[in-house]
Amino acid sequence: MVSTAFYEILLAGLPRDVRVERIVHGISWTAAVLDNGSCGVAMHTAGESVRRSFASLEGLPVRDAARAACSWNLEEASEGMAIINACYNTTERMERFGCRYTDSALEGIELRNRTVGFVGHMLRRDGSTEAMLQEAKAWYVLEREPKTGDYPDTACEYILPKCDLVLITGSAAVNKTMPRLLELAQGAQIILTGPTVPLCPELLGLGISRLNGQVITETEPMLKRILEAETSVNAFSRHYTLDA
Repeated sequence: MVSTAFYEILLAGLPRDVRVERIVHGISWTAAVLDNGSCGVAMHTAGESVRRSFASLEGLPVRDAARAACSWNLEEASEGMAIINACYNTTERMERFGCRYTDSALEGIELRNRTVGFVGHMLRRDGSTEAMLQEAKAWYVLEREPKTGDYPDTACEYILPKCDLVLITGSAAVNKTMPRLLELAQGAQIILTGPTVPLCPELLGLGISRLNGQVITETEPMLKRILEAETSVNAFSRHYTLDA
């Protein structure tokens, strides 16, 4: 059962002896710094129509604070996912699980004659993603704020069941669409990708084929940059892939 299992798996694997030191709200990203020095990020998702579950997550044990990822106050949920990623997305864990350093979520993936769905506009500006997709049978981009050629994200109910390869942005974990997207894509090869993706091996048991996430390697420069601009965190991190 996918519904709440995604969050339950993440919460169950968190350490008991680590606390949240800082929460930083950037323009595009929310970051969490833990008292063990690790840092994680999640896509900043606006939305405070309901009250927060916690007045503040700073100072709390991560096992308590990370429950904010389940909040319907979406700014608080961004904080919760950043805390979860600070726990899972560390260099030490990547080495322990044998994760591969990679620059592309599609590395080594066969695209010929396949129907591909992207949940989130993750096409590269240089056109390299479109070039890779030339051999695909068809491909679709589903986006909450559609650009030219994108489908609205509500089209997922109709498009994802006919795809045999689906890439889902990790930010779907913040807005709670992740469980339904995983259900719609069951039977397809599923890749979760982006800085918000927790590199947690147990998630692969939900029918996910690949986790493609990021480990923050330069915390203070990254925190300064996300406060200053709407930017990516690529320059301050390393991309890792974990396959089922």
